[in-house]
Amino acid sequence: MKTHYSVTLAMLAGFGLGAVAVEGLHAQAKPPVYQVVEIEPSNMEAYVKDYVPKAQAAIKAAGGKFLAAGGKTTTIEGEPPKARVVIQQWDSVEKIQAYRDSAAFKDLLPLRNSMAKFRSYAVEGVPQ
Repeated sequence: MKTHYSVTLAMLAGFGLGAVAVEGLHAQAKPPVYQVVEIEPSNMEAYVKDYVPKAQAAIKAAGGKFLAAGGKTTTIEGEPPKARVVIQQWDSVEKIQAYRDSAAFKDLLPLRNSMAKFRSYAVEGVPQ
């Protein structure tokens, strides 16, 4: 009788470990989300000096990662982008929304809105 309990317990433990491993693999396979932001500052020097450091710190603290920020852009086709383009990497669209709902973002809004016009969107990455 004890053997049956041992075998049953071993099977349940194996099933549990397998489920955890599969969930871990699914989490690894989830592609990142990229947020693309086009910015049209009214005063580039003031924008870079007064807003950018605060915004970058808040985004990094919320889990965002910068892939490009304000570098040289080259138009290949269509309309040219705004004066400044930023590309961020996030774990999910929900993380982006959580940042935008945060006190840190809301505290920056008056400064942000006084210095520039923004256009942003998110694009889901391709699974690796």
